[in-house]
Amino acid sequence: MCAPLHAHTFRTVAMRCQTCGDATSPAYNECQRCATPLGMPAVLPGRPTYPVRGLGLAAAVAIGVATLSYLPGALFPLVGMRIAQSAAARRDGDLLLGAVVAEGLFAMLYMVALLVAGVLVIVWTWRVRRNLDAFPGALPSLGPAWAIAGWLVPFANLVVPARVLANVARDSLWRRRTPPLVALWWAAWLLFLAADATINKLDNDRYVELAETPRSPAEFAAYVDHYRQALGPRLVPVLVCLVAGVSFVVLIRRISAAQQDRIAKAAPAWPGQPAWSGQPGWPAQPGWPAHPGWAGHPGPPAHPGWAGQPGWPAGAVPVQPVTGVSPQVAEDPSATSPQVPPGSGGTIGA
Repeated sequence: MCAPLHAHTFRTVAMRCQTCGDATSPAYNECQRCATPLGMPAVLPGRPTYPVRGLGLAAAVAIGVATLSYLPGALFPLVGMRIAQSAAARRDGDLLLGAVVAEGLFAMLYMVALLVAGVLVIVWTWRVRRNLDAFPGALPSLGPAWAIAGWLVPFANLVVPARVLANVARDSLWRRRTPPLVALWWAAWLLFLAADATINKLDNDRYVELAETPRSPAEFAAYVDHYRQALGPRLVPVLVCLVAGVSFVVLIRRISAAQQDRIAKAAPAWPGQPAWSGQPGWPAQPGWPAHPGWAGHPGPPAHPGWAGQPGWPAGAVPVQPVTGVSPQVAEDPSATSPQVPPGSGGTIGA
């Protein structure tokens, strides 16, 4: 007679999430840390993923260069004031013209750096958004096309990039809510755009009122006052530019590292190694080779055949038994194969 089963005889085997490794509970349908559904791998098989670590590094460097290249033009009033004072002392209007040219070169350098950074950021945004489609548990609210169009469409570029990056940050960094770093970056970026445009317009309006070819001491002094008055307001866009640049670089680096680590968990493993936690990498079936042969490598070694079939030496073609054929035909390949009458039951390779 069988002994009665008691509750203490059953043991609950703790399962771990294949994305973050935390212990999961059958009371929930998903991991409470990264929201991966129970039993799902870190990356859905067959879904394309894109490497983002190298591109993220390039985008972060480009953003840093663009941020630093903005500073010489924004802080140029410090230099322009000295040049204007020297021009007033010498009564030399050509020095003032040189100051204008130098400020224009700094502005052009910033625009080139900003363009390069913008291209890299758009490509990076599209890749990290596409990777979300391969992550179980990710719930992005906008399609991958908005990762590109969101930066280019007027007025939409004031909202859409932040929404896309908020989705990417939540689903890549295993957060239930949008990380505060996203809000800090976007608020600083919008404030920078508004402050830079406003201050540039004010500076241009004041500069138009100056004499084109100053001759009197008062006209030279007006240039000195122009640069002195322009310095204070320009500190505002300088400050928010640094905040936006640094926060965006940190955000890009964190998202890129998190996605690349998750993608690495789905990379094909060598035979005998797990492709992801708890799943076999190659099918371990009797009679299968240890690995397929590649070009320039030998084929499968001698091994047993499939279940119920004899093995064969390496490189040899297995001879399947033929029913309904005389032993003479099987032993002598030159012999003519006999005709098997229909309905006699003779089959080849049975």
